[in-house]
Amino acid sequence: MRALAVTERGAAADVVEVADPVAGAGQVRVAVAAASVNGFDLAVVSGRVWDSMKAAFPVVIGRDFTGTVESVGDGVTEVAVGDRVVGTIHAALGPGGIGEYVVQPASVLAPLPDGVSFEQAAAIGLAGGAAADVFDALEVSAGDVVFVSGATGGVGLYLVQLLAGAGARVIATATPGAAEDVVRRLGANDVVDHLGDVAAQVRAVAPDGVDKVAHLAGDAAAVSGLAKTGGRVASLLGASAESVGRDDIAVVAIQARVPADKLARLLAEVVAGRLEVVVASTYPLEKATDALDAFRETPFGKIVITIGRE
Repeated sequence: MRALAVTERGAAADVVEVADPVAGAGQVRVAVAAASVNGFDLAVVSGRVWDSMKAAFPVVIGRDFTGTVESVGDGVTEVAVGDRVVGTIHAALGPGGIGEYVVQPASVLAPLPDGVSFEQAAAIGLAGGAAADVFDALEVSAGDVVFVSGATGGVGLYLVQLLAGAGARVIATATPGAAEDVVRRLGANDVVDHLGDVAAQVRAVAPDGVDKVAHLAGDAAAVSGLAKTGGRVASLLGASAESVGRDDIAVVAIQARVPADKLARLLAEVVAGRLEVVVASTYPLEKATDALDAFRETPFGKIVITIGRE
């Protein structure tokens, strides 16, 4: 099958032929229709993980995927051939989803409901799951003022919607123009330009500081400094109260995981119209390396790779 893979240590990622995966007991083989790019994928293709994670080459790239069940292994009863499914891969350097087929345990798959496209489903996974985890860690109440640093990335766009839905007043980072227009449409009450003096702009909106901070981008200490005493900070970048130099706020580091039940809940929100999926651009599998380049440019929304077959 064709897949985006790194064939050996030091090699660049490319679309190559790799062995077709076969579903074993408890596993499902999915004919992939779409997959998305995440930050971890860049860590793999850049070689930053080889010293810390054992790799069996070729390493197929990709965490999030969606498609149709093509075959099932012994003992699988959760899904059947022909079902539309979506999944997120958590195995360290397991077989990735940016290829024509992927094999995963049946337990990681969620059904893809009618009304959600393959491209939308591929863009939810890690980003949507991380947003849900950050939202939960912030313990938001209606009326809370929440600053989202990194609001225009894949995680941030979902988080802005979750916060707005909970009745929070959302201050989001975005550049003026189209990005600002979209984060406002998704629920941001105030927008600050991350290229300017962010702290001054946030203080202009909330002179006494904000109740909660979502640290998805930017300097951890500077971002956390905007929280009131007694506030909460949820960080996707590993910040802690000690590392930001504050003992008067709670700082929670988030390491997102997206089990099937969480995927199902996020998909239900999409179907209900309460969660919008923002896809920055799509690329065919043949141009998957271009998709990686586009992700490096910090896109507004998710980058999706579509898998076509002759």
